[in-house]
Amino acid sequence: MKQIKRMLSIFTDKVFLRFLLVGIVNTLFGSTIMFTFYNVFHFGYWFSSASNYFFGSILSFFLNKNFTFQNKEKSLDVAFRFTVNIAACYLIAYGMARPLIRYFLTGVSQSIADNASMFLGMGLFVMMNYLSQRFLTFRSK
Repeated sequence: MKQIKRMLSIFTDKVFLRFLLVGIVNTLFGSTIMFTFYNVFHFGYWFSSASNYFFGSILSFFLNKNFTFQNKEKSLDVAFRFTVNIAACYLIAYGMARPLIRYFLTGVSQSIADNASMFLGMGLFVMMNYLSQRFLTFRSK
């Protein structure tokens, strides 16, 4: 029971609340780019979702490093860990989301399926990204 409480505490402390605030800002910023690229400019699924994470990751790095995790490390190592983390979370989340949505939403248009996939991918990405940023990318020494 004590371990369960400890595990749950990582989702209720100040660090998580700061991560959520940064996430709200970053989600508004990135998803605006993603859905605009897909629905207005008619770019493809992968380009649109990748653009979200490319531009959003730049904002996210600085906000999470300085505000959320208050990481004072001044090396390229932390930027490298962040970049690898974002790439891995993106590929796993969006790679899983598309086939899952296609399986559960058979018969809907490609546009609806891709929009639902991008939405699910966002949710999967957030969960994996928080845990990996907290315990790998910006870990306390």
